[in-house]
Parts: sequence; structure tokens; C-alpha cells
Amino acid sequence: MEEWYHYVLLIGVGFVVGFINTVAGGGSLLSLPVLIFLGLPPSVANGTNRVAVVIQTAMATAGFKSKGVTTFPFNIYLGISALAGAIIGAYIAVDIKGETFNKILAIVMIVVVLIIMFKPKMKLAELQERITGKYLWIGIIAFFFFGIYGGFINAGLGFIIILFLHYVNQLTLVRANATKVAVVFIYTVSALVVFVLNDKVNWKVGLILAIGNGTGAWLASRVSVNKGDGFIKTFLVVMVVLMAIKLWFFR
Repeated sequence: MEEWYHYVLLIGVGFVVGFINTVAGGGSLLSLPVLIFLGLPPSVANGTNRVAVVIQTAMATAGFKSKGVTTFPFNIYLGISALAGAIIGAYIAVDIKGETFNKILAIVMIVVVLIIMFKPKMKLAELQERITGKYLWIGIIAFFFFGIYGGFINAGLGFIIILFLHYVNQLTLVRANATKVAVVFIYTVSALVVFVLNDKVNWKVGLILAIGNGTGAWLASRVSVNKGDGFIKTFLVVMVVLMAIKLWFFR
């Protein structure tokens, strides 16, 4: 990667990915192909992408906190559970054809759209957060398995996390997003360590990509708080449909 426009491409793609990942999810389905296109082996692209995701989620978490949106210590409990799963996921080699995997993930994305569109609407005034007791433990168990997938490849997980937190723990979409980015930051750090120990990270490329990711994430965190749940719901539906089409029809 020696051409000057490669750096511009990385920062531009990173900005878009950082915004998408913070408001919804699935941004890695864009950044990973770009990294591979620039000549990185798939495993190195996967590890390098984690550098940008760590910076992205750190900036998004700071952005949400600057707007007074945080679910501490709930997000820490979920993050620690996901961290344990991510270490396992980063070491797992899944014996599945790429095309089959993409189609399965596309089906999951369509299911997510249906849930968003047809789930009985919960009015914000009726939401009563369930982040203690049995619902805390349900979250801890679920996020361990989310962490396994997140450690393996991570792409598309943000959609599922947001919906889980919204419908199971009854967080508003804004607070679910704030929780998501904090949790992803925690478990991605552990996954990144595994990739670093196995020499699967190109730091130069990762840090350049991170400039864009971090900037996009900071902007998205503040926009999503200002715009509220309606904006996030619309953005979620659009992004899930686009990602499902991409996964099903384009390899």
C-alpha cells in the first residue's frame, strides 16, 4: 500500500464504517473487503480491522458519555462476559464455506428487519429498564456467546446486540447503542491482543483506518443522541436490508 490515494480511501471508508457501526452495525462488511483489496491477507485484514474498531468504539463511548448517555456498570458486566467469549472466538477456526456463511448471515439480517418492522411498538414512556436481577444474568450469558462471534469476525453483530438490549433489557435505542459501543470496545481489545500475538496486524494500515473510524463514530454518537430513537430505527432498517442484499448476491 504505497499510493497516496490508498490512505485517502482508508480514511474515507473508515469514516463511513465508524458512522455505520455506531448507529447500527455491519460496517466491517465494508472495511474488510477494502483491506483485502489493498493487498492484506484475510486473516491480517481481520486483525488490522480490530485496531480501527477499538479506536472507533472508544470515541463513540466518549461521545455518548459527553451527552450524558451511559449504562455503567451494566455495560461493564456485559463487556467482561463478552471479553471471555471473544478470546475463544478469536482462536476458533470455523470450517464453513464463505458463500454458505454469507447466505446464513443474510437470512439473519432479514429476520432482524422483520423484528424491527413488526415487533409491537414500545412507547418510550412505557420502557422500564431491566438491567438487574435475572435480566442482568440473561444478558451476561447472551453476551458471552455474542463475544465468541465477535472475536471470530464481528461483522453484523451490532444489529443483534441493539435489538437484544432494546427488547430484552428494554433500553431505548439510544441507550442500547451507548451500551453496545462500550461492550464492543471491551471485547475487541481482547480479540486484538490475540491477533497481535499471532502477528496478524498491520499497524500502519490499522491506525490510518482508525482515523476515519474514530471521526465517524464520534459524529454518529452525538447525532444519534440528538435525533433519538426514530432516526436509529430508520437507519437500522436501511442498513440491515443493504447488508442482507450484499451478503446474498455479492461475494
